[in-house]
Amino acid sequence: MTCAEYLAYYDIIRQIPMGAVLTYGDVAKLAGRAGSARRVGYALATLSDKSVPWWRVVNAQGEISARSGDFMGAAQVEQRVCLAREGVQFDDTGRLDLARYRRGV
Repeated sequence: MTCAEYLAYYDIIRQIPMGAVLTYGDVAKLAGRAGSARRVGYALATLSDKSVPWWRVVNAQGEISARSGDFMGAAQVEQRVCLAREGVQFDDTGRLDLARYRRGV
């Protein structure tokens, strides 16, 4: 891990428009690190910069990923609420439509 790598991920995530999402893999690919989706997750786990809209990153199935140490799923609920406030809708299985909400990659 390099600080520059994480900063590159954060810069990409800042560019995701309100009401849109990218997957962890999309962010990695846009940063020139295809195949490094988990590292994007690690970068978000250490995030303290409030200007990065972390909630706009979802997994490749269009779901909110569980986080280790997330007490009773509070971060998952927070992410879903943030996305819902931006107009992102989830189906009955907890998935969002990537074809509709995914920003072009």
